[in-house]
Amino acid sequence: MLDVVFILLIFFIVTSTFAQEETLGLEPPPPPAPETDQQNQVPAILIYIDESNLITVNGRATDIGSVRANIERVRAENPESQVVIQAHPKSKNGVIVLIRDAAYSAGYTTGVNLVLSQTE
Repeated sequence: MLDVVFILLIFFIVTSTFAQEETLGLEPPPPPAPETDQQNQVPAILIYIDESNLITVNGRATDIGSVRANIERVRAENPESQVVIQAHPKSKNGVIVLIRDAAYSAGYTTGVNLVLSQTE
């Protein structure tokens, strides 16, 4: 009886598949352009998350539900803009991921950058 249990155990170990966890896709910020002309600079949508998880989009306070609408509004004004998520080190990771997902669902496949602000 014991050998049957061991054979079944070995069978299930050999035939089992292991789930691959998905990683958080964060792109590094693009290198600075050598020219400093104002006309050639790409404007950024700055999303700041403070230590109490208060969200501001380009200086305007907003809640997590309207982040996507704000990103789409700014992107409609300037389609070449990129998203910069600046998070306080004590902000919750879940809020950062929700904002990143809102940027992806607003049409950004690249150009979403995460920056951790320095504590003073």
